Amino acid sequence: MKSRKTYLKAKSVFIVSLIVIGLTISIVYLTGLKFDRTIESNSYYSLTIIGLSLVMFMTYGLYNGIDLLNNYPVFKKYRRGAIFDIASPFPEETPDLDIGDGIEGIIMSILIWIGMTILFIVLLFLVEAIFWFSIMVLIAMLYWVFFRALKLVFSKSNETEGKIGLSLIYSISYSALYIGWLYAVVYLAEGYLW
Repeated sequence: MKSRKTYLKAKSVFIVSLIVIGLTISIVYLTGLKFDRTIESNSYYSLTIIGLSLVMFMTYGLYNGIDLLNNYPVFKKYRRGAIFDIASPFPEETPDLDIGDGIEGIIMSILIWIGMTILFIVLLFLVEAIFWFSIMVLIAMLYWVFFRALKLVFSKSNETEGKIGLSLIYSISYSALYIGWLYAVVYLAEGYLW
């Protein structure tokens, strides 16, 4: 009698993967300080550790017939252009700020300076919000690519279940595809940037 199929939750796998990547980079960086390695060699070490972890994880999953379950929250669909429908709060033309040279000019310059400082602080908060929003969008995109890639790998789990050799071949092949291009990027960056 065949056992029930095991499912891993994609959100959990993604979070654990981010933790593993963070720990790998931290460990390689800290050991790199001791041995004074270059950025490229640290990148190679990081990619090798992540690649070996990926091979072990995929081999285990393929051998045991594991599949992924997408439990990540669905983003709301927005109407195109809905965010920027409001009118601009800034005037079409800038006003003429010709102020005198006396005490009125000094007071007015100080008031304009305070107003511009407040405006720059508000703009800094907006830039920070846009930055964090961009980071969240990037993480969501990475999740989707990561989920689709592992879903593709674990779609082979029906034919590899209980077969360690076939599981290892599939996991090495897919890991070479998923990590190989990063090795190429580091190699090209090493040759062209330094």
